[in-house]
Amino acid sequence: MSTHTVRYLSLEWIDALTEAVASNQAIALLASEHNIGITQTVTGGPEGEVTYHLQVGDGHATFGAGAAEPEDVRFEQDWETATAVATDKLNAQQAFITGRIRLYGDQEKLLANTPVFAALDAVFGAVRTFTEYR
Repeated sequence: MSTHTVRYLSLEWIDALTEAVASNQAIALLASEHNIGITQTVTGGPEGEVTYHLQVGDGHATFGAGAAEPEDVRFEQDWETATAVATDKLNAQQAFITGRIRLYGDQEKLLANTPVFAALDAVFGAVRTFTEYR
């Protein structure tokens, strides 16, 4: 995994997460039991609008630029919200409740895949150690 600093939502950041997801055993195991395509879009940041995805299913997990295919769930938020959640200055649940993160798609499928998000949080945490939020 990368050890130099990467800017949040840059292609280098996406590449670091792509590598981290691909090598994470917990996510690989969950991909045998879960199936979901998640797209995240962040607007108004230094990179402009950024869209990335997590695709889990059939024993595989992939992370990368662009939308999930197929897409079950889509999250949309602005740069300020995304960085606040990523740096633990804003609770993600609170951001949903207040409408700062908008959710589209299959909410039941999202809830059924909660273990995937727990494993993904650990991956994001590892990458967060060398991420700059500017």
